[in-house]
Amino acid sequence: MSTRLPSAKPLKRPTQQRAKATVQAIFDTYVRIWQRDGWARLTTRAVSLEAGVAIGTLYDYFPNKHALHSGYVRYCVEQLLEAIDAQAVAPTALAWPERIRRLVRTLAGVESRRPWFHPDMLELETLVAEPKHQRRVYEDLLGAWHRVIDAAMICRYARPLRRAGLHLSVWGGRRCAMLVQLRSGSHANLGRQHGAPVSAAQGRERAG
Repeated sequence: MSTRLPSAKPLKRPTQQRAKATVQAIFDTYVRIWQRDGWARLTTRAVSLEAGVAIGTLYDYFPNKHALHSGYVRYCVEQLLEAIDAQAVAPTALAWPERIRRLVRTLAGVESRRPWFHPDMLELETLVAEPKHQRRVYEDLLGAWHRVIDAAMICRYARPLRRAGLHLSVWGGRRCAMLVQLRSGSHANLGRQHGAPVSAAQGRERAG
């Protein structure tokens, strides 16, 4: 069984706006190179050169490409949570079916503006994350279900156990679809159920 690499951890988070822009450029380049060349040919030096960021600056945040990947995954989860809060929790005049629809579409990867994932990222999980980190992601995403359902004021219809089941069915289904690389026709029902095609999300989750 694969074990987590000792150095597969980002060194720090950007706090100032300029630093955030630098890390965003690194992430954007990381995705672009992965889509073009694949994980095996992706290096921190290549990211540094293409992003126009000094290699020393990149190493201030990510000492190697596994740490960069770990940071990118964390960024993706944070983007998902922010999107859910903005689209399905914060709006005041929103019917509960629409709140749930937005939540499911975001978690399932149907929305084309969400961060890019690749099936090979699942194989890297044991190298960059411990079980406690994976548990934290699960709890953070389950917390999004709680916030959306509470905002919809349908708590009496969805007890905590049922919320966990709903989350596992959506998030687990997405991970399974990525793992076996389902084609758009294979999960077209998801797009029809939630009112949008799945091709855009699938395009992000297949090799570029």
